[in-house]
Amino acid sequence: MSAVLPATELVDLPAAGRRFTAGHTVRLGDVDPTGRLRLDATARHLQDVATDDADQSGLGQTFGWVVRRAMIEVRHAPVLGERLELTTFCSGSGRSWAERRTSIAGDRGGAVEAVALWVQVDASTGRPTGLSERFHEIYGSAAAGRRVSSRLTLPPPPTDADRRPWALRRVDLDVFDHVNNAVQWAIVEEALAEHGVGAVGRFEIEYLAPVGGHDRSLTLLTATADGVSERGLSVWLVSGDTVRVAARATVEADRLRRG
Repeated sequence: MSAVLPATELVDLPAAGRRFTAGHTVRLGDVDPTGRLRLDATARHLQDVATDDADQSGLGQTFGWVVRRAMIEVRHAPVLGERLELTTFCSGSGRSWAERRTSIAGDRGGAVEAVALWVQVDASTGRPTGLSERFHEIYGSAAAGRRVSSRLTLPPPPTDADRRPWALRRVDLDVFDHVNNAVQWAIVEEALAEHGVGAVGRFEIEYLAPVGGHDRSLTLLTATADGVSERGLSVWLVSGDTVRVAARATVEADRLRRG
């Protein structure tokens, strides 16, 4: 079976195999001024349910995974106080990585679908390690032999992209002295607000290189692209000449205006 592109498809819930469900409530620290669940808070919920699943599965190495790419499709944005049910499962795997699908359903109509590519790493060295037999015993049935690659798909920034400085805060750093994957969705939220993007759409992010405490000179780049029925907003976080993070928002044409 040939490998498909990672975290680009929203596959259906498997007929068999492990699935894990947990609940969350949308809190004050999760929402924007309109009461909408922000993308960075959504990513944090996705990270938490993935961690809880790995922990309760008995796999071990609960914190030995890093996100390489993620896609969040907001169909109806959850709101402040809404109770969420998150159901997650393994939707594919590769040599050192696994794809995780998660569905979020709210008791007030919130509906979010997400998929992410997680790479297993050695916690002491940060280098990728191969998936174990134990992993396939636990998650293999749900993945049903589906193979995914680790390729990234988002393009580099154009030369005419808008630029402005991006400040790294001490509170953005985690125990590894890196900016957590969920925190990095803040660059998308910032760009969406500047360009008037609505809450409904497809949002993608790719982590090309870690952003850490040593990155004191970061630049945020943005560019828009118009289509017949859709418009796109692309965002990059750059350190020097190196793109650390790339992201893209795709929304209906009437949901995006130029800032």
